[in-house]
Amino acid sequence: QVQLVESGGGLVQAGGSLRLSCAASGRTFSRYAMGWFRRAPGKEREFVAAISWSGGSTDYADSVKGRFTISRDNAKNTVYLQMDNLKPEDTAVYYCAASPLGFNTPTGPSNYDDWGQGTQVTVSS
Repeated sequence: QVQLVESGGGLVQAGGSLRLSCAASGRTFSRYAMGWFRRAPGKEREFVAAISWSGGSTDYADSVKGRFTISRDNAKNTVYLQMDNLKPEDTAVYYCAASPLGFNTPTGPSNYDDWGQGTQVTVSS
């Protein structure tokens, strides 16, 4: 099991940037693929980005391609989500998650076993 704690959320104006961090506990962090998901008010949870265990493969939702960048530092047991050119529609609670499918970049939430508590991102227009 991997315990996850997100940080870095906040209030930002449209066009601004935020960097989310997700700190993981456990010695096997480097074996897991990591993902970011989000849930906006009144909407279903949706996939945002994923990264393989090595960082060599990444995947993004179409809505964030070219604006968001996922990365990881296995030495620090941390995964990041750099969010640039933020839009009001990016407002949501953002969650990081860990998947045992380390070689892949899973997009479905059912592929993830462990979840953080979430961090709020609010983008004002």
